[in-house]
Amino acid sequence: MYSDRSATMSEAERSGSAGMHRQPNAAPLRLQAAGRGAAGLLVWPLLLVLAACGDSQGSPASAASPADPAPAPAPPPEPPPPPGSDPPEVFGYRVVREFPHDPAAFTQGLFFHDGFLYESTGLRGESTLRRVELETGEVLEQRALLPQFFGEGAALAGDYIFQLTWEAEIGFVYTRQPFRLVREFRYSGEGWGLTFDGEHLVMSDGTDELRFLDPNTLRQVRTLRVTADGEALPQLNELEWIEGEIWANIWTQDRIARIRPDTGEVTAFVDLTGILPRTLALQYPEMDVLNGIAWDPENGRIFVTGKKWPKLFEIELVEP
Repeated sequence: MYSDRSATMSEAERSGSAGMHRQPNAAPLRLQAAGRGAAGLLVWPLLLVLAACGDSQGSPASAASPADPAPAPAPPPEPPPPPGSDPPEVFGYRVVREFPHDPAAFTQGLFFHDGFLYESTGLRGESTLRRVELETGEVLEQRALLPQFFGEGAALAGDYIFQLTWEAEIGFVYTRQPFRLVREFRYSGEGWGLTFDGEHLVMSDGTDELRFLDPNTLRQVRTLRVTADGEALPQLNELEWIEGEIWANIWTQDRIARIRPDTGEVTAFVDLTGILPRTLALQYPEMDVLNGIAWDPENGRIFVTGKKWPKLFEIELVEP
């Protein structure tokens, strides 16, 4: 706008300039047509003088100088950053206590209730649901799955335990004590982790998506995409509900993601690098990845373990 306005004349300016150049010739033509003789000749010099005066003073259109360009508008203020735009914080840990854990248990699901650990283990032909004494690691009750099933996540909702399987697209519902099978249910895709948020079962399937199921009908009511710093976070594995957040193991990583259940945003990570001494690998060569989170709400304790780990750890978080 600025360059156009300063480099060219406006329409009004062009019309005014053209009118100014036409005025001296137009008046004499009209006087000659009237046939006024000598009077017309006497008037002619006077008209020339007036026309010259008009040229020097200019008509309103021709006298106006080009308008100064309007000042450039101030740039708009920077928009505020969207909520959660900061990268997730990364918490450390401190080991409070160590407990024995069955090194043959391929941990796929874990939760704590009424002083006991409940564990779902995987691998075909080895999958179980078990109740475990925390202090000793002793298996107090166990129910084996049929050999075609690969056990996955488990969660308690009310008086019932829900257990997923990996690829069979089938889950099982048991009474809490003893483990009595009361129902089977179906879902599409793979089953990985499972927890209960007080209203819905929350299920992972190895992607960046969490599914919310009605525990009564076992129908899916909604899904949630999980993101960390704006990027999708896939391979969500074992889950736990801790004080209004979904905590998720990330398969093959020594990190736990803390997820907002309303937005799917990861607010923080818990880095558990080095929690299992490497020296144990020689003694337990089948040790696999970190997997298994349990929360004791009455005493505020967090427990973690892994697949075929010989230990289970109570941890406290260390601020970044």
